[in-house]
Amino acid sequence: MNDRIAKGLEAAFDRHRIVFWTDAARELRETFETLELPGVEKIQLANNEFAVKHRILREVPQGRFLIYREGPEPAQIHNWLLDVQLAHGTFKADQAALWLSELGLGLGLEDVVRAHAEFFRSARRLEQLKRLARNDDTASALRLKMLSVCAGGEGGFDSVVERLLADLAVDTDEAIRLIERAGLGAFLWDQMGRHYGYTAVQPSVEDFAVSLFKACYAMGLGEAGGLSPEALVFFRRWKNNRHAAQAFEALSSSYASVLGVRTDLETRDFRHLIELDYFEDIDRAIIVALVRGVSACTLAAGDVASWIRQRRQSYWYDRFRDLYEAIGFAAEFHAAMAQVNLGMTSLAEGVSRYAGNWFRIDQLYRKFIYHMQKSGQASLMAELYEQVENHYVNSYLLRLNDSWQVHVDAAPTWDAAPVPAQRTFYATQVVPYRQKDQKICVIISDAMRYEVAEELLARVRGLDRYDAEIEPMLGSLPTYTQLGMASLLPNRDIRIADNDTSAVIVDGQSSQGSENRRKILAQGREGDRTTALLADDLLKMQRDDYRALFRDHDVIYVYHNLIDATGDKPATEDRVFEAAEKTLDELVQLVKKLAAANANNLLITADHGFIYQHRPIDESDFSGSEVVGDTILFRNRRFVLGRGLKPQQGLRLYKSGEARLQGDVEILIPKSINRLRLKGSGSRFVHGGATLQEAVVPVVRINKKRQSDTSIVDVEIIGSTNQVITASQISVRFYQSVPATEKTQARRLRAGIFSQSGELISDSHELVFDFRSENPREREHPVRFLLSRKADDCNGQEVVLRLEEQHGDTSHYSEYRSARYILRRSFTNDFDF
Repeated sequence: MNDRIAKGLEAAFDRHRIVFWTDAARELRETFETLELPGVEKIQLANNEFAVKHRILREVPQGRFLIYREGPEPAQIHNWLLDVQLAHGTFKADQAALWLSELGLGLGLEDVVRAHAEFFRSARRLEQLKRLARNDDTASALRLKMLSVCAGGEGGFDSVVERLLADLAVDTDEAIRLIERAGLGAFLWDQMGRHYGYTAVQPSVEDFAVSLFKACYAMGLGEAGGLSPEALVFFRRWKNNRHAAQAFEALSSSYASVLGVRTDLETRDFRHLIELDYFEDIDRAIIVALVRGVSACTLAAGDVASWIRQRRQSYWYDRFRDLYEAIGFAAEFHAAMAQVNLGMTSLAEGVSRYAGNWFRIDQLYRKFIYHMQKSGQASLMAELYEQVENHYVNSYLLRLNDSWQVHVDAAPTWDAAPVPAQRTFYATQVVPYRQKDQKICVIISDAMRYEVAEELLARVRGLDRYDAEIEPMLGSLPTYTQLGMASLLPNRDIRIADNDTSAVIVDGQSSQGSENRRKILAQGREGDRTTALLADDLLKMQRDDYRALFRDHDVIYVYHNLIDATGDKPATEDRVFEAAEKTLDELVQLVKKLAAANANNLLITADHGFIYQHRPIDESDFSGSEVVGDTILFRNRRFVLGRGLKPQQGLRLYKSGEARLQGDVEILIPKSINRLRLKGSGSRFVHGGATLQEAVVPVVRINKKRQSDTSIVDVEIIGSTNQVITASQISVRFYQSVPATEKTQARRLRAGIFSQSGELISDSHELVFDFRSENPREREHPVRFLLSRKADDCNGQEVVLRLEEQHGDTSHYSEYRSARYILRRSFTNDFDF
């Protein structure tokens, strides 16, 4: 007891020079007499008021005094020291007074302390409250802080509610039981009403939670919700708080069925749901509607892209990312197919038009299939998949290559001049660098067809200080690995071996395997230091090793094999598009690694492309022609090698010279996209034939620059001058000044409205500005902000709309742009009557 009195007095003297202690019960005289307070003079009142007053005010005006009165305090009219007592501190030694004294609070809050004595009996809670309490706290402010302590935090009322919701989600009632035990239950529900408009005959945390989800869902749809707009502001902030993710997901899942959300969504137009993400079922409903709309071709691709872009802000987007992506690519695919013209007048024009825009349909098909597979939602996507697959195979792949085959058949040799032939690669692409005494690295990715390389081009261009361009070559025929790889080496004489191996001989040297390719590469240009290695080996190298590799060689060939290795196996051919995605990642990694070794000039190419149909091949896709010849050396799905081969309907026969090869091995190629029947071989992923997808080979040239060449789009706040906020919400338009490109990259910002003191007084929005449209109007982004109750304190004042940008991957944000508004709200605007 004595220690607590001493601490209480010490706290009182921290604020006052003179402290009056009235011992009404006459119980603490001995404590007073034995009390030691350094620097404090103790005086007991005993009809000596005038002398005491003279002593403390005249004789020692700077001294500290403890004035002890034994017995009840006299009436104010008879209290000669009343003026001094009112001007300085008063100390009581009962339990409530001691608690107040320890907190540094005045006796005006004594009723609060007595009413919630259970709260103060915990030294831990008392210590926590001591950190929060201020000597100018009102009774309501102190109770709010007590609620925060009960909830295990030090935030405002919102943090209390967040804790109660978190407890509810894991089926515990620890915090609410403590609040009720401390006598704060009535105050809690009173504050629920004041903050969020929640009232109930028998209020409870779960009833509030259900009401919150119900009201916010209704308000999000523009309907009356039964709670105040402040409840929606709180709900959005809580939902977007990553620390509350587990609680939000659990309660959202539970209350979706309680509120019959799935049934209600069946009556809604999905367009009215685009900004809502309070229940996972909302995303499901939107996805189902988009799938149906895209399948029925009733939704424009631009609208679909815009809606999907908006859904990126959804809480559940990552869970449904692949479905959204698949739908978006399907919509783009349909739009591209509606505009495509597959006509051509020559082989050269066919290659040019394929490399110019037709490849995009292959790319969209690949991206659709990849994300559809990854989503794992085969039933949901079945109708859309069937539509895309049929359209791709019958209206594009078959029609395009039937049209192309007309010119293939008419050409006496395999040539599409002025498109360069693949076998000229070393002379036309590698040698020019060496003639300028520049080192060159060549990455050859097996079966990386043109459309995959075009996506790689965009990824590389998006890197800082990298420039890249792409052009097509006409691949060697047949389009298989051994011949394609041989054609990329220095060569004068390329011939297919006259045996059953399908091996290729370059200038009398076998080109099979890395060691043989190294030998052929060394014969290319006199004096060049050359080498060849596997991409996997390069990726495993330490920094000193790959820097030494580049230092010691002038020409480096790197062989990468993931697409072909996956697609060529029947067991894995259905994962070829997944392999294409991994290929893109690995090639970017290789580019960065070689650039880190000071390789400024890079070439990325392939040995051949491929055709792929995800659905099992129909009988009609197999050639009905018999392969007949004197000697059949080798055959697969797309070509036959032999001697004395007989021309057949549906097969195109090439002598070696007609295929621009040396030797006398003959080649049979099934026309268009037809396959030959072959036991034990995959049929969906094939190459070796003469289709555009197989034969148009990419060459990507990459140059590393010395200076930065990327920027980030600029964002402006439209019409932000001299605006007045007169309601509980405000709509603001943001404008992205230029389209996003590979070199002008997207900007991510956080937006909110703040008081002059920097306190957030609205909901907060995470915004991504990555619009690629050339139309300025399509780069506008409208956002609606809801003001919180905290905005009431700023009425009549200037407030700030602030765009903030995250610093790297940290939790820190800095101001990017701001606009000032006058807040002039009429509070009746918040009511419906």
